[in-house]
Amino acid sequence: MRRFIKWATALLIVLTGSRTFAQTNCTGKVIDATTHEPIARASVQIKQSNKGTITNTNGEFNLPLADTANELIISSLGYQPVTITTGAQRTLLVNLQSNNNSLQEIVISASRTAQKRSEAPVAIGTISKQTMEDTRATRIDQLVNKVSGVNMVNLGNEQHQMSIRQPMTTKSLFLYLEDGIPIRTTGVYNHNALLEMNLPAARQIEIIKGPSSSLYGAEAIGGAVNIITQAPPAIFTGQVSAQLTNTGYKRTDLQVGNTFGKFGLLISGYYANRHNGPVGHSDFHKTGITIRGDYAISEKTKWVNDITYVNYNSDMLGALDSLHFANKDYSTPQTFTYRKVPALRYKSQLFHQWNANSSTQVSFVYRNNSVQQNPAYRIKNVASDPSLAYGEINESAFNTYMVVAQHQQSFNFLNSKLIAGITIDNSPSTYNANFINIQRDDRGYYVSYATTDSVLSQYKTKINNLASYLHYEAELVKGLKLTAALRYDFYHYNFINALPPSAYTGAPSTKNNFKRFSPKIGATYNYKGAGLYANYSEGFVPPQISDLYTGVQVPYLGSQTFYNYEVGGWFSLLKNKLYADWSWYLLNGTNEIITVKNPDGSTENQNAGKTKHTGIEYGLTYRPVNGVSIRFSAANSKHTFGDYIEKGVAYNNNQLAGGPQFICNGEVTYKPVFVKGLRVGAEWQHIGSYYMDNANTKKYGGYDVLNLRAGYSIHAFEVWINAMNATNTYYSTYASKSGSTLSYNLGDPREFNVGIAYKFGTK
Repeated sequence: MRRFIKWATALLIVLTGSRTFAQTNCTGKVIDATTHEPIARASVQIKQSNKGTITNTNGEFNLPLADTANELIISSLGYQPVTITTGAQRTLLVNLQSNNNSLQEIVISASRTAQKRSEAPVAIGTISKQTMEDTRATRIDQLVNKVSGVNMVNLGNEQHQMSIRQPMTTKSLFLYLEDGIPIRTTGVYNHNALLEMNLPAARQIEIIKGPSSSLYGAEAIGGAVNIITQAPPAIFTGQVSAQLTNTGYKRTDLQVGNTFGKFGLLISGYYANRHNGPVGHSDFHKTGITIRGDYAISEKTKWVNDITYVNYNSDMLGALDSLHFANKDYSTPQTFTYRKVPALRYKSQLFHQWNANSSTQVSFVYRNNSVQQNPAYRIKNVASDPSLAYGEINESAFNTYMVVAQHQQSFNFLNSKLIAGITIDNSPSTYNANFINIQRDDRGYYVSYATTDSVLSQYKTKINNLASYLHYEAELVKGLKLTAALRYDFYHYNFINALPPSAYTGAPSTKNNFKRFSPKIGATYNYKGAGLYANYSEGFVPPQISDLYTGVQVPYLGSQTFYNYEVGGWFSLLKNKLYADWSWYLLNGTNEIITVKNPDGSTENQNAGKTKHTGIEYGLTYRPVNGVSIRFSAANSKHTFGDYIEKGVAYNNNQLAGGPQFICNGEVTYKPVFVKGLRVGAEWQHIGSYYMDNANTKKYGGYDVLNLRAGYSIHAFEVWINAMNATNTYYSTYASKSGSTLSYNLGDPREFNVGIAYKFGTK
């Protein structure tokens, strides 16, 4: 009996011991709490242990654990870490919230790869997916204008122009990107290009202020706006929403996605239209849809394909004259002018991680784009007959076949990193314009038009760009990082004109080449929540096809060049409750294209202008208590002419038209912790006074607009109401003067936007 008890006790000890040291596997997925995207290379560590693992490209992990309760610490750069007790739960779904500390914010655009905001020696602002969902914006300007120094001007129905370190302008001084790739080819810039974007497909918007030609090439002068698309979610999820306003606007959005093993799929799109709006001749409709598929070929290789189609059709009402604006008369003399934009973009990207220090990506891009219009700005009255006018119908179109390859290599030496890339872009384009005769009625309205056989322009331009770039970063001492970049661009325009020399566009068929090295050097220094940066960069813009050839007999324009000097900094205080950043810049433009008056009275474009742009941009975010956020973004700037004589008029030392010296955007958001799902917010947009003409003879006083927003989420539903321009301020988004004519682009009156959304799938 004693022997039996002894053996039984021994066996119990063995069994108990074996149970104590038995192991089982814990599997799970780590995803973004807002977008539900998988978070790759997230750290999964066993608390008080050196054991752990990282997630794969699908955000998945598999970790052996002792068969008892374990505490896991899950973390990733740019997210708030979480601690989870596994207990008996062996399959985990971990949601990580984005980090509220802006110093840890992850940006991509500054170096073409993911890095901390505090390591980028540039002024860069971001709009997160959470901000997009809280704002429930109907246009991109309602988002990007939250960034200091950015004023995207609403011209109606998503049409716009931009102001970043430049006055409000339609010039090709800004670059619009999707996942780091320009949405339009250089040479066919359109100031309305962002209407070709599908906003529901975006997960983040990044705005680099100042020249970025060293990484992205031409046109990145005042700034670059990079819209980063959302990846397929790791789990089945999506949402559908509907909204309408009291000003005739209706819209429906849909997004749905899932991951099936190695393949993830996301569909995002919307349809919007306006009918019988507050201003005459202002109807529009737009369809935008993006389909993205991600395929994990292996643990180290991912293949991403996405296609975006946009079909846009809008009346073009033009600006109001001074009489209509003063009398608050919303009628317009236009009855048939329009703008149509069908746009198709396809990207196929292959990403490969060779090892922890080495990765390569190769992208193929196809674009098919057309802008068809009967433009209001081309209509001119016949002085001798008030019943007649004339204008044109035109179409600008292009295709693109582009290859972009990039390799990143990290080194132990100085904790450094080298990024090298090449771009090959072949973009044949066409431009056609026909003269039209227009009939006016007794009120001066343009009521009808007749086409003619008079062809103003008919040409093709084969645009080729070959570029290569290098970007190098090194940490010289702890906290001090040096960045240097250099890009070489070669542009070839092959212009083929179908018209004789006597035509309006009578330039002979010719070939023009433009080439440029674009350098950049900068440094950042970070110490205990505070940092400084400085950089010098150059940017350039080859002449646009329309400037170089349209209405020209002898094309000979050259590139415009800009030189940028910049310093800035940031700090975080009160345990990350207070964050502030600032930047000061000096941007000098040379060889800018201006219209010169010849001795015989004719005019032509020449590279003869110089401008100077200087200012300080600053922003502050304060979160005094949980649920309350206060943000203030502003810029003081001045835009002046240097040597600048246009049409025989000297503008030396004058201020550029459309350049307010002060703009700001402030916002207070409250999400009470005791009412889960409720949010309320108030936003103030201020645009200061500015000159309406380059001669500085007339000023517009600017405006202030108050926007109020409220939303409530309960279970899978969300309802919201936004009161845009809540005080019903009467204002112009852009005012200009040409000769004795004053023009005003009318701002939206008070608009109530009411919407409802249903979110489905696992949260």
